[in-house]
Amino acid sequence: MLEVTRKLVELLDLSPTGDDHFQGDSEDLGFPNVFGGQVLGQSLMAACRTVEGRLPHSLHAYFLRPGNHSLPIDYEVQRVRDGGSFSVRRVIARQDGKEILTGAMSFQGEESGYEHQFEMPAVAGYDDLASESDYVARLMPHIPEKMRDKLDRERPIEIRPIDPVNPLKPEAKPPYKQSWLRAQGELPDDPVLHRCLLAYASDFTFLGTSLHPHGVTFMSRNMQVASLDHAIWFHRDFRMDDWLLYDKDSPSASGGRGFNRGNFFSRDGVLVASTTQEALIRQR
Repeated sequence: MLEVTRKLVELLDLSPTGDDHFQGDSEDLGFPNVFGGQVLGQSLMAACRTVEGRLPHSLHAYFLRPGNHSLPIDYEVQRVRDGGSFSVRRVIARQDGKEILTGAMSFQGEESGYEHQFEMPAVAGYDDLASESDYVARLMPHIPEKMRDKLDRERPIEIRPIDPVNPLKPEAKPPYKQSWLRAQGELPDDPVLHRCLLAYASDFTFLGTSLHPHGVTFMSRNMQVASLDHAIWFHRDFRMDDWLLYDKDSPSASGGRGFNRGNFFSRDGVLVASTTQEALIRQR
């Protein structure tokens, strides 16, 4: 496992602070606030620590306040129900006594049943694509100096976008976005960890799908962008240290909000997870 990936795994490894209470550190990715994917991944990990013999199959969360990446985050898990087939947990994330996220996670034991899925779209393979880090290196001379250190850092999640957008000179495009991604280095065989890492990674490049038709990015002047809510459904087992295709679209934007959907496919075409998100995309 690479050092940068090990640090991410440690970030998701929460410390118990009492009965069904946990604490996690924060990381600074160069955004003004805590990266939403970090809070999603840690919230899911906190809930998983209170369930035995069942894996998460869905997550629904609301971002209530921006988080401060210089402070730790406290997670309270509430045991809503343990039924014959499903368990439900409610999670509240707090900083400085204020709620920054509230969410619910549902867990299910292994079960067989009907099977069908969408086919994976035909896209360019990951071998022939440059990574986001490669694109950042090319843009570095044109990026404000105060942002260079954060953007140029080594990343635990390697992302290789298909048809990338220049964030400094965006052009209007249809509301579709695709990228290959994986964690750097080999990971332990822990399905909980792989689900929490997917929750973390699912917030990358998602919000921007609803900006595509409008020819703007999060770096455009006078743009206020933020994730409002986020949902994930885990369909089948997968590994985050193998390539996954993140296929995204945005059916609608209105009222200063953009709605985004996504599907994760393994490289052999298996649909492993689906996501939705509504985001604030406000022009000041």
